[in-house]
Amino acid sequence: MVGYTFRDYNKEHMARAVGVALPISYKTSYEICNFIRHKNIADAKKILLRVTEQKVAVPFKRFNADLSHKTKIGPGSYPEKASLELIKLLESVEANAQFKGLNTSNLIIVHMSAHKAGKAWHYGRFSRRRMKRTHVEICVEEKTKKSEEKQAKVKKG
Repeated sequence: MVGYTFRDYNKEHMARAVGVALPISYKTSYEICNFIRHKNIADAKKILLRVTEQKVAVPFKRFNADLSHKTKIGPGSYPEKASLELIKLLESVEANAQFKGLNTSNLIIVHMSAHKAGKAWHYGRFSRRRMKRTHVEICVEEKTKKSEEKQAKVKKG
C-alpha cells in the first residue's frame, strides 16, 4: 500500500485520494500536477478536458527535451492518456469530499504529486519492455472565508 506524502492533512476540512500504479508516464503526470496544483477542482477538470481535446497545452518545465514550442507557454504537450486518468482521480477525490460533507464547489487542490511506481514487464515472449506506472496523490481543501482573509493578510504584509 502506498502512503501519503502530504503531512499537514486536516480531516475536518480536507479530502484525499490516491491512484496506485496508474498506467501513465511519470514525466507527463509530474508536469500536469504542477500545472493544476492550487486550482479549483471544477476548473482543473475543465482544463484537463480541454487538454484531451488539444485546445490547451500543458507547459513542460522540467521534462521538456525535444518538445515543440506552443503559443504563449513555450515547450508543451497534450498528454491525453494522463489527463483522462487524472480526471478520474479528481472525480474520486470530489466524491470523497462530498461523502465527508464538504462543499464541492469550493474545493481547492492543495497537494498533488506524482511518484514513480514499480515497473511491470509486458507480457509475452519477445522484446523485454517495461510498463510505465505512476502513483498520484491528491489532497483538496474546502476554501472558506477565513482562509481567504488569511491569504489576503499574507499578501499585504
